[in-house]
Parts: sequence; structure tokens; C-alpha cells
Amino acid sequence: MVPGYLLVQYFRRRNYLETGRGICFPLVKACVFGNEPKASDEVPLVSRTEAAETTTTWQALKLLFCAMGLQVSYLTWGVLQERVMTRSYGATATSPGERFTDSQFLVLMNRVLALIVAGLTCVLCKQPRHGAPMYQYSFASLSNVLSSWCQYEALKFVSFPTQVLAKASKVIPVMLMGKLVSRRSYEHWEYLTAGLISMGVSMFLLSSGPEPRSSPATTLSGLLLLTGYIAFDSFTSNWQDALFAHKMSSVQMMFGVNFFSCVFTVVSLLEQGALLEGTRFMGRHSEFAAHALLLSICSAFGQLFIFYTIGQFGAAIFTIIMTLRQAIAILLSCLLYGHTVTVVGGLGVAVVFAALLLRVYARGRLKQRGKKAVPVESPVQKV
Repeated sequence: MVPGYLLVQYFRRRNYLETGRGICFPLVKACVFGNEPKASDEVPLVSRTEAAETTTTWQALKLLFCAMGLQVSYLTWGVLQERVMTRSYGATATSPGERFTDSQFLVLMNRVLALIVAGLTCVLCKQPRHGAPMYQYSFASLSNVLSSWCQYEALKFVSFPTQVLAKASKVIPVMLMGKLVSRRSYEHWEYLTAGLISMGVSMFLLSSGPEPRSSPATTLSGLLLLTGYIAFDSFTSNWQDALFAHKMSSVQMMFGVNFFSCVFTVVSLLEQGALLEGTRFMGRHSEFAAHALLLSICSAFGQLFIFYTIGQFGAAIFTIIMTLRQAIAILLSCLLYGHTVTVVGGLGVAVVFAALLLRVYARGRLKQRGKKAVPVESPVQKV
């Protein structure tokens, strides 16, 4: 980050945009200064209201397709995530096997496949002319890499249901980051639902029984990692929301962020000598290789389902689908991995998801009254 920052400042101080020449000029211009899109370059977006000619049955089938795609992608991703980070590979009657411990390697695999999918989509589908300076993606990319690392590492110390509830409560830090980064103001009902979410999460955490591997030290480590995940992820969504002012498409955003994520993780793994070790672990355990590949596929295609669902049905429908997915993910984790949830903890979970659905309902009513709703955080990096 530091060499890149110094280069950007150097080119700006030299006024390179007016004085620069040579074969490197287009590259420097795209990375440091960007391109102002022209009106003729913009891709016209088809409004959802223009789909009147489509039948109700066809719309229902598309909604079912989107819902199934999101549920299958992210439920599979959640189950595999817990399997990879909390269970051993190669266990036999005489050997306990070994666990995969390098979260950065897993982040790299996810980002490489997402980069490939986004690149192919940009090539095959017409996109708006790109105008944002490329270096601005690096901020969202670095925070996204760190949030993903915290997310995987946290599973070593806390249960998956606890992590899902922590994700649901990130509405609160997103609002705080929105006030700090974007200077936004919020309605009273948003503060009310944020308070309900906080109360529900507290009920769940205080009533849940101890995990088999938990101790005061691991609980503190898990709490710090979840806090880091929520803070970094909140910054990512707000920074991406600011970048969308350059009129880019979601797939272009996906490509730019994942490109820098691949650069950051490769450099970090090479510096630690962990890239070769992760590859060797994959070679020793074919089951891990299959799990990691499927995890990456679910992550990449899940993002495309996010873009398509929001484009066809809006953010409210998407939020309802993802809220239901979080609830089902907790149920699946408890069934597959034996996590216990008390009555009070279950009530806390219900309070959290009721508050999330209340936010969707309130935002929908606000739009119906013709008022300007609070922008939904960018969905590009939900995973």
C-alpha cells in the first residue's frame, strides 16, 4: 500500500495527466486518474417496471430461481466454511489427521475464482465505460481481505451460529461507518431496529451453552476477530457505495476489488512462505481440494446471483431472501455439527431476524410514501 500511495502522489504532483506521454500513459491514467465517462458510453439500464409484458408466472419462476440460487450458493458456502476451518482431514483409526490453518490461502482461492468469473462476465456482457481510478479499489480490497480473514479465523474460536448472529448485527457498525465515511443521517426506526438486533444478539450469546473448545482466552480471541470482521466489512460496503458514484457496474466493482485482493494475498503468502505449504496441503488431501474449490464456486456465483436478484426484484426482496438464508444456516449448523441453542438463545435469534424484516418493511413503506430511503449498503462483497 505504501509504495502505491507514493506513486499516486508522485504522478499527481508532476501533473502527469497533462504532461505525460509514452506507452505507459494509458495505464497510469487508468490507475491514478481514471476516465470521465461520456453520456454516450453509458449502458442504459432496464427498469423493473418495464417488465410488464412478462407474465406473472414467468416473474414467479425468476424469483424462485433467484431464491434457490442464493440459498444453495450461500448455504453450501456456510456449511463448507465450518467444515474446512473446524474439522480434520486425513483422519484414520490410528491418526487424528491434520487441520487446515491458513485462512489467507482460502481467501486467495475465493478471490481468484471470483476474479475469473467477473472478468468473463465483463468480456461477454456490455459494461459502462470505466471511469474510477483503479487505485481506489485497493482500499475496499484490503478491508475485504482482512474481513474475510477475520471471518475464517473466528471459526477456530466461536461457533458458526454465533458468527451468523454477529453478521446480522453488523447493521449497527454499518450505520456508524455511514455517519463517519458518508456523513449520512438515519431515521428513528433504524436506530430502533439496530437496538433490537443488539438485544437479540446479547440474549443469544449470554444464554448459549459453552462450546467444547471454548475457554476465556478463545472466547476473547473470537470476539476480537468478529469485531474486526464487522468493522472491516462495514468500511468495505461504505467505500464501495462511494465508488459507485463513478457510474460503474457491479461486475466491474467485483473485478476491481478482487484483482487487488489477489495481489495482496499472493504477496502476503509469498512473504510468509505459506503459498507453497497451502498447495502441499491441498495435494495431500484431495477432499480439502474439493471443498475449497466448491467453496470458491459458491462464493463467486453467489455474488452474481446477488447482482441479478437486486436488478430484477430490488434490494428489499434480496434482503428478505438473505435474512431467511441466515436463519436456515443456523439451523443447518446446529443439525450437522451439534451446536446447542437454549430457549432464550432461540428467542434472541427470533428477535434479530424479526428486527431485520422490520427494517425491510419500514424501508418499503418509506419508498411508497415517496421519501428518499437510506441507501442500502453495497452487496458486492457479502461473502
